[in-house]
Amino acid sequence: MKNKLVGNLALFLTALIWGLGFVAQRSGMEFIGPFTFNTVRSFLGALSLVPLILWVKYSKPDNRSDKRKLVQRIGLLRAGTYCGLALFMAMTIQQYCMQYVGAGKAGFITALYIILVPIMSVFMGAKIAKRVYLSVIMAVYGLYLLCFQPDGKYDIYDLLMLISAFFYGLQIILVNKYAKLVHPIKASATQFLVVGALSAILMLLFETPNLSSLVDCSVPLLYAGFFACGLAYSLQMFGQKYTLPILATLILCLESVFAVIGGALILGEVLTVREIVGCVLMIGAVIIANTKMEQRL
Repeated sequence: MKNKLVGNLALFLTALIWGLGFVAQRSGMEFIGPFTFNTVRSFLGALSLVPLILWVKYSKPDNRSDKRKLVQRIGLLRAGTYCGLALFMAMTIQQYCMQYVGAGKAGFITALYIILVPIMSVFMGAKIAKRVYLSVIMAVYGLYLLCFQPDGKYDIYDLLMLISAFFYGLQIILVNKYAKLVHPIKASATQFLVVGALSAILMLLFETPNLSSLVDCSVPLLYAGFFACGLAYSLQMFGQKYTLPILATLILCLESVFAVIGGALILGEVLTVREIVGCVLMIGAVIIANTKMEQRL
């Protein structure tokens, strides 16, 4: 019981850190470009995992053969590359749109990846539960209220955020595929290195970062790198060790709620009644999609 309580608390803190991470991303756009932000925070995320990797390496003797090590390193490189490419697409689109989309709205649209994951799983041979169909209808209508204006106009950046959510969902599926084959912490660090390297190319092509702007953006960068990437990932790994998958997903869904609260308290963002109703429908859709409904006799 104690371990379960501690695990739930770890997941709650993970959702809190990720939710406030949208505030950091939004704040960072006042100082540097999106590609520079992603480059620095990704490398910081990889750096933050180095102590854990070293602890794993030296905590017990390594009795693997050279052939076994080579096979695992190739698998690690493959997993990190594929997951990193999906995460790069997700983070790049999302961070670019954060220049124009509020933290709260971005948090709720991104939360749709939790619904997109089971939908995409269908194309991989999985069966979809009936409750997911209801959640999709609720989410689509909630997204309509949140993103589309009463006059019929919509913001293209809202739709781009939805595409970002798709790539986050793809990344989750890839992680699930490789999690049992490679060490998760090493794979996470590798994917952050892939994202950082690809983001650096875009940074050098389209932006001109300078030291003073990086210093001005140090707080959002440190939060997004060390906390939202490194610490939150570690808390998630620990929390899910003691928590049922469905309950863990429901707790992590609070990420979007904290994004709205953080955007309101820190950035002064205000949602309209229409947008609030859309948020409620979307979070309800997320909960329904990940809650198994038992049939009562």
